[in-house]
Amino acid sequence: MTAHVLLYSSAVCPYCVRAERLLESKGVTVIEKIRVDLDPEQRTLMMQKTGRRSVPQIFIGGTHVGGFDDLYALDQAGGLLPLLNGA
Repeated sequence: MTAHVLLYSSAVCPYCVRAERLLESKGVTVIEKIRVDLDPEQRTLMMQKTGRRSVPQIFIGGTHVGGFDDLYALDQAGGLLPLLNGA
């Protein structure tokens, strides 16, 4: 079973799409998406949780991974699959 994945995103966000594709390529079938462009209150909550304004912001389990570049770097370093598997 993979860890819960939460993705803060917006409608026009190529990095959000890339993050989804990378996660799906690792076997993630369910991604909870929160559209901050549709709900300004969610953007405020995201900024409080992460200290960042940009999307995507990705959480795996309870861990804030960061944006797409952070997710990609985590994968390249071999840390993404263990995190997805709950390690």
